[in-house]
Amino acid sequence: MFRKIWKAMSEEKKNESGFEQPSTEALAEVKMVTINTEEFEDFKAQAAKGIEYLDRLQRLAAEFENFKKRAARERQDAIRFANESLLGRLIPVLDNFEMALAAANQASENSTDSLKTGVEMIAGQFKNVIIEAGLEEIDAAGKPFDPNLHEAVSQQETADIPEGHVLLQLRKGYKLKERLIRPATVIVSKTPTA
Repeated sequence: MFRKIWKAMSEEKKNESGFEQPSTEALAEVKMVTINTEEFEDFKAQAAKGIEYLDRLQRLAAEFENFKKRAARERQDAIRFANESLLGRLIPVLDNFEMALAAANQASENSTDSLKTGVEMIAGQFKNVIIEAGLEEIDAAGKPFDPNLHEAVSQQETADIPEGHVLLQLRKGYKLKERLIRPATVIVSKTPTA
């Protein structure tokens, strides 16, 4: 009778959980792992180190993301404000032009020399600012024509200058640190036809 009750209870448990209870033979096959306290503490320390390394890695990843965002923001600011220094040096030149124009409006015919001197000073000041910023004039007159630096608008016959050389510079050209900003506009010489 006891066996029948046990069997009925086993079937009931099986039906409730949906799984069979492991047999005693299956339980005998399961091996227990035993470790001593020292090994357990070692595993525990290694797990703590692993957690610490993971935490460091996550912090480094967050710092790197912040660095990328900050670098992108600084790059955008550098682009937006790249000309700030140059413009700061040009403002006094603009002020002087405005003062010269105001003086020209009030000037008499006798004061044109002082106006001319003032405008020459402003032109010199402006030229110094752009030279300090790295702008270089292209000196083209009398030099061989270079399509990389010069823009020819016409040719003119002359016996004074060899053919293919710049006879006359109509407008100055400029370079900024070896990069062409504007080519010099020139007239190129050619040998006269007989």
